[in-house]
Amino acid sequence: MEFPVVSIVGRPNVGKSSLLNRLASRRISIVDPEAGVTRDRVSAVVSWKDVQFELVDTGGMTFERPQDPIGEQVTRQIELAIAQADLILFVVDAQDGLTPADREIANSLRGLGKPLLLVANKADNNALELAAAEFHQIGLGEPCTISALHGTGRTMLLDRIAEHLPAAAPAPAEPVVKLAVVGRQNSGKSTLINTVAREERAIVSEMPGTTRDSYDVRIRRNGRELVAIDTAGLKKKSSIKSSLEFYSFHRSERSVRRADVVLLIIDATQEISSVDKKTAAYIRAHLKPAIITVNKWDLAEDVATERYLAYVQDRLPGLARAPVSFISAKTGFNVWETVELAFSLCEQSRTRVSTGQLNSVVQALGGKRTPRRTKNREGKIYYATQVSVSPPTIVLFVNYPSLFTESYLRYIENGLQESLPFSEVPLKLIVRKRTGRERVRSAGRERSG
Repeated sequence: MEFPVVSIVGRPNVGKSSLLNRLASRRISIVDPEAGVTRDRVSAVVSWKDVQFELVDTGGMTFERPQDPIGEQVTRQIELAIAQADLILFVVDAQDGLTPADREIANSLRGLGKPLLLVANKADNNALELAAAEFHQIGLGEPCTISALHGTGRTMLLDRIAEHLPAAAPAPAEPVVKLAVVGRQNSGKSTLINTVAREERAIVSEMPGTTRDSYDVRIRRNGRELVAIDTAGLKKKSSIKSSLEFYSFHRSERSVRRADVVLLIIDATQEISSVDKKTAAYIRAHLKPAIITVNKWDLAEDVATERYLAYVQDRLPGLARAPVSFISAKTGFNVWETVELAFSLCEQSRTRVSTGQLNSVVQALGGKRTPRRTKNREGKIYYATQVSVSPPTIVLFVNYPSLFTESYLRYIENGLQESLPFSEVPLKLIVRKRTGRERVRSAGRERSG
């Protein structure tokens, strides 16, 4: 589904990222006093009354010549955000007042012929709201005063935005798949995002730590919608030295938690590291479907696929059932096939099976191997039922839960994955002692069978 684009622009440190977070009502962009924290276009879909739009945060505008390739790419991202915008929010700082840089930006925006709203941020008290009248001088109309910090002025600004945008179209029938792209620094995550999006959505550089935030890129292909989540490169916790790196790390972890499927990017030219192993363990602990995505396969010289598969399975045993995909994000080799595989995993994770089918498999597994026994007790599964999806969640009603060890539950999980349409996604097993109520329910099933 295509949304109108509202792009936030302005000089550095006027509160653009804070404004995005305030209007979206959640923390999306990293907010830090350090200038230049936002580099890529960070976006979120915002719904207000009968309007939906994609709100895009950008880096700080400056008319000085960039001193490095990263600066040039930041400028390019701002230009793309402006070019794609249906409405521009030009943000100024009510506390600083009107600056020469604001005038220069206003002059550059005035000639674009695009709808524009002047937003005076940091109007944290009545005096600053009144002082914002100074911005009338730049000839862009009445400034909308807001405090992104405190939230005052939010409703009025959203109403002004809604006046410029069409009413929302009906939501797509098919659920959106959220795909988190995670991995070590310089493993090719941003290059992959750009290849999938077919545009420059992420800044690509050989400099470690180029991507600082996690952000969503909405992509539509063959009638299906995908949200790809680019994340900052992961590294050892002991190597995190700044608050910015700390927030980047935790945003990456949060991206895993909210994803439907995770692409764990492995650099084929590097050894699988402890960071890769810990990331795999984190994915497994949160029961997320995953694809082990071996990038830069075009640069792996004289490496047999079967041998590398064995290497991956040896180093990442926690993702033993996760499919492995060999790609080149740079050339596009096998990239869309990997995305199609992600759709398949998401479908598996959302699958429900009938209680009869489920119990047939559980009974067969119990007949081949029984739980642990004690002198006076023998574990027994009375019946099973699926209670949820994403992940598929199965409750086993048993006589003595303490007899069902982790080892035995792994056996049951593996058997269910082999026999039911969950072959490549993790399951969640819950063991419960059968109460009197469940006994009646179970007996009713047995009689009806």
